[in-house]
Amino acid sequence: MVEQDGCHWCEMWDSEISHIYPKTEEGRRAPLRRVELRDLPDDITFKTRPVFTPTFVLVDAGQELGRIEGYPGEEFFWFLILEMLNSHPDATVPQL
Repeated sequence: MVEQDGCHWCEMWDSEISHIYPKTEEGRRAPLRRVELRDLPDDITFKTRPVFTPTFVLVDAGQELGRIEGYPGEEFFWFLILEMLNSHPDATVPQL
C-alpha cells in the first residue's frame, strides 16, 4: 500500500479494511506492506511511479503485476483486489 500522511482515503481504508484484511484469504495471498509515496522502496520495480494514495500494488519477484489506484469504498475494494489476485494466481510476493 502506497500511502502518505494526511490522505483521507488512506484513513478510510484503515478504519474500514485494515483490521480485517490480514484475516482474509486476500490478505493471506497478498500480505500488506505499507510504503510512503515520497520514499518508495528500491526493491520494487513499478510500471509507473505511483501518484495517488492509496495505491495497492501487487508485486512478484520485485516486479509490479497490477495495481488499484485510490480507495473506492469497502465493497468495491474487495471486488477489485480479488479480481487483481485472480488475474495473477501464481504471484507469491506481497502486495503493497
